[in-house]
Amino acid sequence: QLQLVESGGGLVRPGGSLRLSCAASGFTLDNYAIGWFRQAPGKEREGVSCISSSGGHTNYADSVKVRFTISRDNAKNTVYLQMNSLKPEDTAVYYCAASPYCYTHTAGYDVWGQGTQVTVSS
Repeated sequence: QLQLVESGGGLVRPGGSLRLSCAASGFTLDNYAIGWFRQAPGKEREGVSCISSSGGHTNYADSVKVRFTISRDNAKNTVYLQMNSLKPEDTAVYYCAASPYCYTHTAGYDVWGQGTQVTVSS
């Protein structure tokens, strides 16, 4: 089965850091762009970042630009999201998803992970 599995979430203090991982099984990530999305309680899912299949193109939501960095290691079949200077408003379930290209809307992605909880609280 084609699957994406997120990991690395947890509880951190404001200003802290986490690195999320998105690992593929049943397929290789070489030919896919990978997007990160998040969904906070009572809010719709929003795009956070995306990286092209080659890693040559990245984009970020304005709210996370500079603080977050997306990267990929195709040899490990894994995409990462390094999150620094975390704020309480970053609290959400974070999802990764695969598509042929980077899109800003959830409808453009074909395969989704189960999500990992990130909680930023003092």
